[in-house]
Amino acid sequence: MLLRLAYLGVTNAFALLRLLPTSDRDKDVEILALRHQITVLERQLGNTRPRFSLGDRAFLAALLHRLSANARRQLRLLVRPETVLRWHRDLIARHHTARSRPKRPGRPRTVRSIRLLVRRLARENCTWGYRRIHGELLVLGIKVAASTVWQILKDAGIDPVDQRTATTWSAFLRSQADALLACDFFETSTLIGTRLYVLAVIEHANRRIRILGVTAHPTASWVTQAARNLVMDLEDAGSPARFLIRDRDGKFPALFDAVLADGGIQVVLTGVRIPRMNAIMERWIRSCRRELLDRTLIWNQRHLLHALREYEHFYNTHRPHQGIINARPLQALPPPATDQAATTQLSVCRRQRLGGILNEYHHAA
Repeated sequence: MLLRLAYLGVTNAFALLRLLPTSDRDKDVEILALRHQITVLERQLGNTRPRFSLGDRAFLAALLHRLSANARRQLRLLVRPETVLRWHRDLIARHHTARSRPKRPGRPRTVRSIRLLVRRLARENCTWGYRRIHGELLVLGIKVAASTVWQILKDAGIDPVDQRTATTWSAFLRSQADALLACDFFETSTLIGTRLYVLAVIEHANRRIRILGVTAHPTASWVTQAARNLVMDLEDAGSPARFLIRDRDGKFPALFDAVLADGGIQVVLTGVRIPRMNAIMERWIRSCRRELLDRTLIWNQRHLLHALREYEHFYNTHRPHQGIINARPLQALPPPATDQAATTQLSVCRRQRLGGILNEYHHAA
């Protein structure tokens, strides 16, 4: 209503400015033309009552209430003069009501910190309803009504508990990621055409990669020794991994699965020709080829192992990963800079790995 009233006031103010240089004869002609148009409109409307918005009523009431009764009767209006007077009385009543109304009716709003805490408890515990959250607040010494907790959740657009307990695939996979490993072989060729095989393992939870070794002949004894080395590394790191995903490649002997089973890790085989069942590992192999192997020439097995070790260190300590919110597997993201001078006067240095194939950027000391 206020926007409509302001629009009518501005447009009619410009119309008044337009009428200032107009002569009285032209004004009379325009008034007669407008009256005739209103007559035609009334004749077409018949018995249908015209509808006025609140802005139209307020504008006409403020414009015509100062006219005398005779002047109002002579005007050609779509409503009776008594209607205009009633509109004016309603306008005055609304004005007095708005002035007498308190600025903040009802109870004061809940403290912002409590509202944020209620939303956090609902977000971190999908099985908690508003009464369970209310009980947790009482345990923390925060005294609020249960209806207040319900209203906070409703205002935040948080669904009831029966609609929040449904587990999504992404949430299910995240909850199982700490116990999952994945491994795979991939091959590459040296400058003279020698085919080399690389065995790598990745952790689903933090995307940490481990290069288990490079060989031209992946024999059963070599793969089994790689499994023993993996089990020892996981024990030293205190990893909670309990499952390892691999494909049905014939390079994996039965002793490979037995060594992992002795270390408390169960092997899970993927389906036949279904690489998406080991998607995270396949995605890392693609990244390794695009960022490293496709950009350099491998001389021999020793050169390949050196390049992969450099890439492993770069991947685990510096490269951000979108799958874990741009974090790094072995190093957390630094806190955002709060000093404005630190962001307006940046001094960043580059560190090159493998002759510039990989670049790391750090703040200058």
